[in-house]
Amino acid sequence: MLGLDIGQPTGWSLVTFPYFLFKIVSQKYFVLYVQCIVFLVLLVLSFTSTKCPPSGGFLIPYFIMLILEGIPLFYMELAIGQKMSLGSIGAWTAISPYLGGVGKDVEPEFAYNSTKTSALVFGIPTLPDELQCVVTSLYLCLYYNVINAWSFWYLFHSFQSVLPWSVCPMNSNRTEPIEECEIATPTQYFFYRETLNISPSIEEHGGVSTGQAMCLVLAWILTYLFIVRGVKSTGKVVYFTSIFPYVVLFIYLIRGITLHGAINGVKYMFTPNLEQLLNPTTWINAATQIFFSLGLGFGTLIAFASYNHYNNNFERQAIIVSLINCGTSIFASIVTFAIYGFKATVNYENCLERTRLLLLNTFDLAEDSMSLDQVFDWIEKLNATYPLQFAEIANQLEPCNLESELDTAVEGTGLAFIVYSEAIKNMPLPQLWSVLYFFMLLLLGMGSMLGNVTAIITPLRDFKFLSHLSDELLNGLVCVFCMLLGLGFTTTSGNYWFTMFNDYGANFSLLFIVLIEVIAVSYVYGIKRFEKDIEDMIGHRPNWYWKIMWAGVSPVVLITLFVVYIVNYIRGGTPTYQAWNKELGKSVATDYPVFGQVFIGLLMVSSVSCVPLTALYVFCRKRKRGNHPKRRAVSTVST
Repeated sequence: MLGLDIGQPTGWSLVTFPYFLFKIVSQKYFVLYVQCIVFLVLLVLSFTSTKCPPSGGFLIPYFIMLILEGIPLFYMELAIGQKMSLGSIGAWTAISPYLGGVGKDVEPEFAYNSTKTSALVFGIPTLPDELQCVVTSLYLCLYYNVINAWSFWYLFHSFQSVLPWSVCPMNSNRTEPIEECEIATPTQYFFYRETLNISPSIEEHGGVSTGQAMCLVLAWILTYLFIVRGVKSTGKVVYFTSIFPYVVLFIYLIRGITLHGAINGVKYMFTPNLEQLLNPTTWINAATQIFFSLGLGFGTLIAFASYNHYNNNFERQAIIVSLINCGTSIFASIVTFAIYGFKATVNYENCLERTRLLLLNTFDLAEDSMSLDQVFDWIEKLNATYPLQFAEIANQLEPCNLESELDTAVEGTGLAFIVYSEAIKNMPLPQLWSVLYFFMLLLLGMGSMLGNVTAIITPLRDFKFLSHLSDELLNGLVCVFCMLLGLGFTTTSGNYWFTMFNDYGANFSLLFIVLIEVIAVSYVYGIKRFEKDIEDMIGHRPNWYWKIMWAGVSPVVLITLFVVYIVNYIRGGTPTYQAWNKELGKSVATDYPVFGQVFIGLLMVSSVSCVPLTALYVFCRKRKRGNHPKRRAVSTVST
């Protein structure tokens, strides 16, 4: 993924999220296009799930997927939400009962409702197509606030004279540094041991980490306070959470490009990698990155667009916001890779320096006889001149390679908390940069959580038995439910479950959800009918580009990616995860145990099973009540 991608992180970009909240609060035309930022939290963590680093080999698929999938589907979801003026559950129920499930044999027809009342005219919705969007958003909410808990943890530890991840702590005898820290690095030790207190494997369980649990509770309390009054209070919060990170990011840009070796990271980012282009996984990752950064398939876009005025020009918004989203992805990526370039260059030069000292001491050379730039020349020269003596130290020579350092810099769990903290500790005034960075990370994470929680709460309002609950109570119940389940991620093996949700809880389901959405609109609801709805709202019909994408290109591309994903998963053998080995001081690939594999299967199936279950349920109800007269509702949906 691009930029700082944190995981799969959430599925709601700070380009799109603040925009619709500002629209809801002010109901004015968008005047803050330039306050968008690619969801840096998502952008940092998605490295943990993308096998391909976001270098030049990723940029090309990213832009192609933006044109073929991102912009057309972004436009489509805005149109659906604005037309139906319903949450995702009600909106997809309105398109087809087989996508939603309705009451007693009712054809679900809805009128435009500017007051945003209950989703269903008749009946109670069952497990709808877009309930699986709610399921996906729920999975994200369960584990994503853990990232905010980590941000709190690092932020609190940034107010120290010496950053705790910059040096190894002493052992209990106070005689030498802790062995695990010396074998690894101080930044890795602080993340895996001090922060996570991680177990050796997913099979070894331990108690809840008190510090992490308290930070998680704090994160959920803030989330609740931000959304307690509903979407309008959320919009006010986003004014700050989206603008302040821009200030910090700009500061980091200036600082980043002035760091030694920053240009190496930027070059790495823009250098094409043909091997990655030939890897199908790269294209799947590019597509899912687009879905995450634009918020496609989560139901959040539909939820917020449903608050728009009926004649709001969503077409213009879809194009501008999507392009700015992409542009800020590149902007964030430059900042990120400048930092990575600095870190990789420092590590590379340290490796060269160790090799230089080894050669100087072994062959008794003068201190100034060899510079870092001459290390490789001297290795060849000494190997040719003193082959026997050189052979004695050959196993002590480290393979110093800048490209390898750059590859390493963009892989691994907890990237934002390991790689960035390692870069920060080498900067002047590290406490200042640490506070700025983790506060920014926290704001971005909280902003993303607002979108995730709203994606759950808004559709839940479409259920009649929940519609009588106040905003404060319903929001509180959702937050408490997610918080209690999320405490499982603060156990010693919690990070492995976090990784499981991150790797398998969204990619597969998002591909399926978005595929069903575009097929439902194009072939169930009908392109011509959809065109008329758009014309009714904005005064003209969509041009040929949109229709070709919706009816042909987007479904074909999504079907291809979906099939490739399944084939790769089957051919990949037993799924693995990165288990922390304290003896080696690094993570090692480990096969998931049987219960882990079963849970992965359940995780994937549960997020895509709503559509077939709903279709079967509605079909059975129609057959059972086929002789009952249908009730009709007044509708403004085009026919």
